[in-house]
Amino acid sequence: MILDAFFFLIQAGLTLFFWAILIASILSLLIGFNVLDTRNRMVWNISDFFYRVTEPAMRPVRNRLPNLGGIDLSPLVVLLLVQACMLLVSAIKRYMISFGLYF
Repeated sequence: MILDAFFFLIQAGLTLFFWAILIASILSLLIGFNVLDTRNRMVWNISDFFYRVTEPAMRPVRNRLPNLGGIDLSPLVVLLLVQACMLLVSAIKRYMISFGLYF
């Protein structure tokens, strides 16, 4: 029961982070194309929240990727890494069940 809660919390956190990165990248595109105006206080608060949540994960990736001009591939790389972590967590859970270590 304890491990069920532990694995659920890890999977839920990774899923929420996946969606936060996706929403942050869509907001960035909409702000970049002037669809959303950051002078609106609510738009600024929402975009600032998602920037602060996702930037610690995307900054190191952004620093290592080559400069492609206006194209930012760091959200794609981080999304792939989050998906890989989700697969790793589910594989660890399966192996623990199959070896009898899951209680």
